[in-house]
Amino acid sequence: MIYGLLESFNDNLLLLVLIVVGIACAAGGVPPMIERRRRRSIENALPSLLESLSDSVGAGRGIQEAMMEQSKTLPGVLGKLLKETLEESHSSSFDAALSAFAAKTRSSQVQRVMVLIETAIEQDSPLQGILSDLAMDYERLNDLMNTREQELSGRGLLIVLFISIGLPLLIAVIVGLFAPASKGFQIDSFNATFSSFFGAASAIAVGVSGRMMGRFKDVLWWMPGWVAVSMILYLSAVMMIGG
Repeated sequence: MIYGLLESFNDNLLLLVLIVVGIACAAGGVPPMIERRRRRSIENALPSLLESLSDSVGAGRGIQEAMMEQSKTLPGVLGKLLKETLEESHSSSFDAALSAFAAKTRSSQVQRVMVLIETAIEQDSPLQGILSDLAMDYERLNDLMNTREQELSGRGLLIVLFISIGLPLLIAVIVGLFAPASKGFQIDSFNATFSSFFGAASAIAVGVSGRMMGRFKDVLWWMPGWVAVSMILYLSAVMMIGG
């Protein structure tokens, strides 16, 4: 049966192209996911760093000394980048080190915080209060972002699973039971049309899901794969059920 399914796909050039393109694009979709996970781990650790810096500055330490101390104890990517940047700052100014650190994180949150710290140092503002306020503000912001991401990710995944998997299987069961090929029904053109329809619906579902989560460009890498999965499921289920 598996051999027969594979043979049936030979007449569908679009499906074969989508399978190849989907596999190739999946390799391009992994790096954005890794980069985003890295960036979010940095941003989630930022409030604790700011709070620790505020306590150290309040204890009478300078901001550079406080950062060096926190870089040795702060776990994760943020602590590693901070330590590397401060060790390289011996050959440059502290402001240049802050700018380099912000650039290495590739996070807009960290970049804004570093700019505020530089401005506060230049204007001789009370760093302890500024750092404490920033820690509370970004902690609330990250909590809201994490909650929103969890809710929208679940809804977006549900949309994709229903449109790309559930709906093609449901229609395939109906077609296979009431118009089986084993009974002489000639529905090859019908199946080709419906498989293309489910592929287009799957592409729209993936796009809507990515737009909901604010990651439309990232999910485009996975769109050909989901389209191919939707078409394969429909055609395979119709053949297995209808004979």
